[in-house]
Amino acid sequence: MDVRKKLEILADAAKYDASCSSSGGKRKADKEGLGSVEGMGICHSYTPDGRCVSLLKILLTNFCIYDCQYCINRISSDTARARFTPPEVVRLTLDFYKRNYIEGLFLSSGVIKSPDYTMEQLIDVARTLREVHGFQGNIHLKAVPGASRELIDQAGLYADRLSANIELPTDGDLKKLAPEKSFAVTGGTMKEISARVEQSRAERQESPKAPKFAPAGQSTQMIVGATSTPDAAILDTANRLYTRFKLKRVYYSSYSPIPLVDARLPAKSPPLVREHRLYQADWILRFYGFRVDELAPPEQPDLSLELDPKLAWALRRRELFPVDVNRAPRESLLRVPGMGVRTVDRLLRIRRWHRVTLADLTRLMEVDRGSRVAPPCSPSPSCSGPGPQARSTSAQCRSQIRWSRYRAFMACVSPQVGHRNWAAWGLGFGFAAGFANATPGSAPRTRVASLKARSLTICSDRLSVVPSWAEAMFPAV
Repeated sequence: MDVRKKLEILADAAKYDASCSSSGGKRKADKEGLGSVEGMGICHSYTPDGRCVSLLKILLTNFCIYDCQYCINRISSDTARARFTPPEVVRLTLDFYKRNYIEGLFLSSGVIKSPDYTMEQLIDVARTLREVHGFQGNIHLKAVPGASRELIDQAGLYADRLSANIELPTDGDLKKLAPEKSFAVTGGTMKEISARVEQSRAERQESPKAPKFAPAGQSTQMIVGATSTPDAAILDTANRLYTRFKLKRVYYSSYSPIPLVDARLPAKSPPLVREHRLYQADWILRFYGFRVDELAPPEQPDLSLELDPKLAWALRRRELFPVDVNRAPRESLLRVPGMGVRTVDRLLRIRRWHRVTLADLTRLMEVDRGSRVAPPCSPSPSCSGPGPQARSTSAQCRSQIRWSRYRAFMACVSPQVGHRNWAAWGLGFGFAAGFANATPGSAPRTRVASLKARSLTICSDRLSVVPSWAEAMFPAV
């Protein structure tokens, strides 16, 4: 089989692995080296479900000794098989890089013969690229669960990131669909990587010339929708992995039905928005101070597909709003829907100098640095198609989005900001709809007074009852 045919098979087989990231590495090219983690010239490609791939993402082989029922490369599958040799992968990587197609390599593999043998083959590719060809681009290697500690140590010296896939969210799911695998074995590999990363950091504090070990850390992947496991259990597993093994990322991949599927597997893929909600929940768990039971309580263990997790939580805890942006601590501000980490940090910097005013809040809603929020041009019938007209309508669409966000922001701000130097954030993004016909140049108090009744009606329609803080946000003027 020629290399082109192998590439067609093994690149397609690699699309099911979502834990593909080139971020976190700081390896720099020297005069004799080739490539750079931080360099430009990456040719991005996109999978059908929207994932961006900036590395040469392939399998060493799709032969596998395991019979995981959810995997198209299982031993009992009749899929077309292929196998690269380490020199072929090296040559492909260098050729693609020199043509400016890729900036690095993401290399995984089915398990052939044994975990140790497979790991040796992966290491051989990374070692040749680094030592023989001086390749300084990003290398992401799969750490095969069950491989020896010595091989894991070698892999981390050549790779920027390692990843051992947990596959399914619970050990019970693995025993049912992949009996050859277990949480204990995969967790042991993750523990070895985590301990070695910490050891390397300590060594480099003593001597900057000490070798780096997986400087971009480790990641893992879970398949979503292959079993009936609720989102609460998925997030709980991810949270424990972050805490115990200091993972950089947990990737979630929606289950894709495969030919000759096992009867225990679903016939359809879960909605992709579920994967999106898990990523949102994962992010706010790590950076916004939420707990799993707050986002997915026992009475509702699955995340809402209609609302983002932060807004869904806020609607369950209406008594906590509105929030005074001049007095609330950072932890409370981070829990306000629509406010991110950067917005909160900017608010706190403003509070060091003076009380937050309406003008401050308006500036915070500027989407592009240096731009000003202005009412959009009249929309064009179409925003698609090539040529100058498409560029013009794209700019109008961006203007429309900026103005819509501005209206949403102002709808949740107290009308007394400019007078009393006090501002409050509320939940009801439904209030923003009341600003659809507002005059952009009118005073805040006038706009709120004219829209008060209509806004409360919208909120009532969406929430069934008018929240107790609604009148506080829209007092009589």
